[in-house]
This record gives sequence, structure tokens and C-alpha cells, in this order.
Amino acid sequence: MLSEKSRPIIEATLPLVGTRISTITVDFYNRLFTAHPELLDGLFSRSNQRSGDQQRALAGSIAAFATHLISNPGTLPEKVLSRIAHKHASLGITEDQYGVVYEHLFAAIAADLAEVITPEIAEAWTEVYWLMADALIKLEKDLYASQSNSKMWMPWRVTAKDPAGTDATTFTLEPADDTPVTAAKPGQYVSVKVQLPDGLRQVRQYSLSGDAGTSRVFTTKLNDGGEVSTALHTGVEPGDLLEISNPYGEITLKEGDGPVILASAGIGCTPTASILRALAQTGTGRQVMVLHAEKTMENWALSGQMTADAAKIDADLKLWLETPHASASQGFMSLREVDMPADASLYLCGPLPFMKKIRDEAIDAGIPATRIHYEVFGPDVWLAS
Repeated sequence: MLSEKSRPIIEATLPLVGTRISTITVDFYNRLFTAHPELLDGLFSRSNQRSGDQQRALAGSIAAFATHLISNPGTLPEKVLSRIAHKHASLGITEDQYGVVYEHLFAAIAADLAEVITPEIAEAWTEVYWLMADALIKLEKDLYASQSNSKMWMPWRVTAKDPAGTDATTFTLEPADDTPVTAAKPGQYVSVKVQLPDGLRQVRQYSLSGDAGTSRVFTTKLNDGGEVSTALHTGVEPGDLLEISNPYGEITLKEGDGPVILASAGIGCTPTASILRALAQTGTGRQVMVLHAEKTMENWALSGQMTADAAKIDADLKLWLETPHASASQGFMSLREVDMPADASLYLCGPLPFMKKIRDEAIDAGIPATRIHYEVFGPDVWLAS
């Protein structure tokens, strides 16, 4: 809870900090990597740094957290914190690193707001930072403790590499040592670490697209100019070893007997395919709708798996394709074309504009925001938009 001493200061300065935080975070990362260049090797994504996504995500999370403290005294934004904590845990973030971030973030704040900052303002924003950091540290410790092992990275051997649509590949792996394996939940992801041609190691999160449990299957799209996807698609073959994390991610299939709507676009079908597979394997009696948008039928990475699983449980399957096809609607997905049960839970994954549009349509259709779950690939820039 934000102290009564700090509350009026944060409320008064939040508009100014909110307008400057994007600039502040750019300076912060420059300071951080100048002091600790090793953090770009196997932790931070240099692609996200170049694109600005990481800076926008950090700015958005800080602004969202401070806004929540002012608007909802006595509570914390649990959903925001949970998403960040899962991503941090998948990267192996440690408690001591929060002190390093604080040092360089507040140096950037002091430099940017030098003309207006006072000791009282600095103290109030320090309180905000450590309220957020301490909450994340606690969540991340709990996530680490819930795993079947205490390791961050484990070697897994690629046993199969199969084309998935026109521009994606599915990798099947098996453990390469005797480390106990944590059972994954449908919809979760793992971090995958690869070494690039210049020697730098980079990490990306990939949703598990096959069976949940102790198997590890992920499907990744070859992104134009993408460093890690290119390395995986062109440089990794069956028999090779990959370093992967334990499974993380809070967007998982929730228990219950109510209707389920799985809506995805492009490679965003990977977590929804995992959820659909779990429903099919259990022979669920729940009403299930599978909605997918794609450029062409050939681009649909998991078409065979998802079509077969949908048929097993008599799920309603509806496609939208940009290219005309006899079995699909032409154009972009719209929930206004779907007769949705009002008590459904909606799981979303795909490009950010797609998810925003579908979420808005779902709310307009009467689905409460609390029953709409979304997964963002990469930094959660939704918070900053």
C-alpha cells in the first residue's frame, strides 16, 4: 500500500512522469547496458531494444502500477504483476537485479527531471518502485519454488523438426539429462536460448503447441529479420541441443464447465492449439468455439492438429482468410459474425491490433473483461498503448 505521505506526491507528479517515462526508460537502458553489457548476453533481447518495444513495455508497466496505486488504494494490480512475474521467471531474473535496475532507472529519472525533482518526489517514486519490485520478487520466488527442479536452464535434444504451414516450424524435444521435468499447463510457454553467429546468446519465449504435461513441442514462425527464429529455422537440426527453461505463463485453461472460445490469428494459434489439445484429450463436455484468422489456408501453421482436435469434441470451428477459400470467410475476424454464448471464457492470442479489436468486440457482446484472457508474444506493449 502506498503511504499517505507519498500518495499526494505521486498523484501530483504522475501526469508529468507519465509524459516523460518513455524518454526516461530509453536513457535507463542506455545506462544499464553501459554499466552491465553482459545483460545483453542471454537475458535482454537486443531486437526489442532496437525496436523500442522493451522501453515501451517498461514505461507502460510503471505508469500502470502507479496509476493503480492512486486509483485503487490498498490493492495491487495482480493481473499486471502476474504477467510480468511469469515473464521474469522464464528469464531467470534474480532478486539482486532489482537493485541494479533501481540504480540506473532513478539516475535516468533524476537526469530527465532535474529541474523539478525534489528529495520528497524522489522518495515517493522510490517507494512506488520498491512496492512493485517487492511484489514481483515475492511472485517470482513462488514461481521458482513451484517447479520440479531448481535449475533455470536445462539441455533438451531436438528429436524432430517439421514444417508447419508455409513459414513456421515445429520443434519436438526430449530431455538431454536427468533433471526432473515440470509438467506444463495448456497455454504455457518456455524460454529458448540460442547462440547467434556473432556469439551472443539470445532468448525468446515460445508457447508449447502440442501436448501439455512433460512433453516439449513448440512452433515458431520465421520472422523476416528475426535473429532467434532465423537461427532456429536455419541452424538447428534433429540431434542438436537447446537450452530451455521451465514452463511459465498465467494464460492457461481455467477449470470449469462453461463455454470456451479460442480466438487466434497467425502464429498466435500456438497457445490456443495447446488448450484445444487438452480439451480434446479429456473429451470435454464444454461448449468450445475455435476461431482463427490467417492470410491463406497454407499459412495456418497448426491446421491439421487443430482441425482434428476440434472434430474430436465437436467444437465449432470458424476461419477467416484474407485470400478467398471455400471453407472460410474472407477478410478479417469479427466476433459480430459469431453467435457467442454470453457466459463464455475467451482466450486470445495474435498481433496486438487483432487482440485489441477482438477484446473490444467481446466486451460489446457482453463477455466480462474478467473472462477475457490474452497472451502477448514479447514485451507487453499493450500496457503502454
